Amino acid sequence: MENSIYISAEEAVKIIESGNRVFVHGSAATPLHVLNALLRRAGEVKDVELVSISTFGDIDWKQPGVTDSFYLNSLFVSANVREWANSSSGRYIPIFLSEIPLLFTNGYLPLDVAIVQVSPPDQHGYCSLGTSVDAAWTAVRHAKKVIAQINPRMPRTLGDSSIHHSKFAAMVFHETELPEIFYGEKTNETILKIGENVASLIEDGSTLQAGIGAIPDAVLNCLHNHKDLGVHTEMFSDGLVDLVEKGIINNEKKKILTGKTVTSFVAGSRKVYDFVDNNPSLSFMNVSYANDATIIRQNPKVVAINSAIEVDLTGQICADSIGTYQFSGIGGQMDFMRGAALSEGGKPIIAIPSVTNKGVSRITPMLKQGAGVVTTRGHAHYIVTEYGIVNLYGKNLEQRSKLLISIAHPDHREELEKAHFERFK
Repeated sequence: MENSIYISAEEAVKIIESGNRVFVHGSAATPLHVLNALLRRAGEVKDVELVSISTFGDIDWKQPGVTDSFYLNSLFVSANVREWANSSSGRYIPIFLSEIPLLFTNGYLPLDVAIVQVSPPDQHGYCSLGTSVDAAWTAVRHAKKVIAQINPRMPRTLGDSSIHHSKFAAMVFHETELPEIFYGEKTNETILKIGENVASLIEDGSTLQAGIGAIPDAVLNCLHNHKDLGVHTEMFSDGLVDLVEKGIINNEKKKILTGKTVTSFVAGSRKVYDFVDNNPSLSFMNVSYANDATIIRQNPKVVAINSAIEVDLTGQICADSIGTYQFSGIGGQMDFMRGAALSEGGKPIIAIPSVTNKGVSRITPMLKQGAGVVTTRGHAHYIVTEYGIVNLYGKNLEQRSKLLISIAHPDHREELEKAHFERFK
């Protein structure tokens, strides 16, 4: 395509006016070049609302005037904007990942502009949303205007990821490496033991949902003697690549898109970005499909592996905040916990270290004041730490409390037993 159709980021963001609501593509597809050009317009525009899920990379939101001109309405708080989302110029919207597209289609958050990062147009004029289809698929179809950051380093993914260049009000060419995430250095004996415990629950023929992080990677590393595994997940990461290449993941037992790995976005190293590039064995789907519990449940033996910040003795699971401080978001945890619970032979799993890095017990008598309950105690099933596995399903509150104390860190069991006695005496 001729270079004459491309304009500078500074010129492109002039499309955005005061009072606009702007969707920002997320995760490894965060369009930093265009987004930071927009933030440099601080003082020129006012009351511009930015809407995003998780974002990666260095967002220049701390430069003077940005928080006076721009307001962050986060659908999932990531580390690079956590301080902003917890400030007077930022807020968090609690919502299931599967329902975020409805905000754009049903008038709750109508979009004036969407900024996305895509692959260059192919011979038919189609770009790919690349690493993050998720809610971007809906955003580009419902925003009044779309600004595209065209990056040759963006992999072309298949599924719900195509968008014709004629949809773009402006195109900015900017070749840059995608942000990479590595969790291998965070692995330790505790993580490895949790991985072994979770892997012991996974049967041959299971359909996996696993996120990114040291624990999911540890679980996946324990599955090399399994067979006929499938993947229907919201996120595809490095740990799955070897299992696919060895044929351990073949998706042949799945009932939804048999033979294909279903995901909504990918995050990890360049290795995984290259693996998904033009790979017909993966279908990158709109998150309203990938995270739909009624679709997830149709697969056999769905194993949903998720984590948490803390779990109280009744099984309430806080996964998005530390007290009132917004740390992350609901994301797709409940979508997949419920989908797995309804799947024939399914297993919803919460896997956590027994203590924080500072030695504080993650199994607590009560959640911190103001903490958000992402997964209710009615939805809680398997809880796994390095000290064991318990299944809370069908157990009364007192039984749950005893079970959870049994997998807490030994240094904290006496304190938890006292709390148990006070509650159930």
